[in-house]
Amino acid sequence: MFRRIFGPGPEQQQAADQAEASLTAATTTAGETATVRRIVARLEEMPPERARLIASAAYTLARAAHADLKITPEESAVIEQELQTHGQLDEPTAVLVAEMAKLQANTVGGTEDYVVTREFTNLATEQQRMDVLRACFVVGAASGEISAEESSTVNQIASELQLDPAVVSSIRAEFHERLSSVREVRRIAEQS
Repeated sequence: MFRRIFGPGPEQQQAADQAEASLTAATTTAGETATVRRIVARLEEMPPERARLIASAAYTLARAAHADLKITPEESAVIEQELQTHGQLDEPTAVLVAEMAKLQANTVGGTEDYVVTREFTNLATEQQRMDVLRACFVVGAASGEISAEESSTVNQIASELQLDPAVVSSIRAEFHERLSSVREVRRIAEQS
């Protein structure tokens, strides 16, 4: 099932095998086999292009969350919520897709970042690309502040999404007050 979602390349096949192994281990330990099977069946029912779109969007969000080399529970919750809202997934499916994406971000990270974001860019409409960029900022702000590492990663994602610079600036402006660099400049200014 995961091979359809991750795509045909050898690195994607390896990622699919890792996701399948993790899922199998998780279902055996958690004893939720029937629930997971229902979710997997739902994912398999999706047209392959839609499944790739959702998987690549989820990975891009996990990439933003993993910018500081850790994905917090708050960031995970935001990813799940964004997948429900924009990916139009039910909660159990969103949780599973988010977990798969986080696993990939943690295990294959930098080697897949550009390739997966490029896949998303090729599949998505401009509005979907804008929604994912905005969601990346929301994920980064989940802790209350967007760190320099998170900001840098989101800037790189924005570039890869091939959005008009004015659109990117407009979206970034929505999160201006959450940027750690802005807060630090203001803190220093207040001390002077």
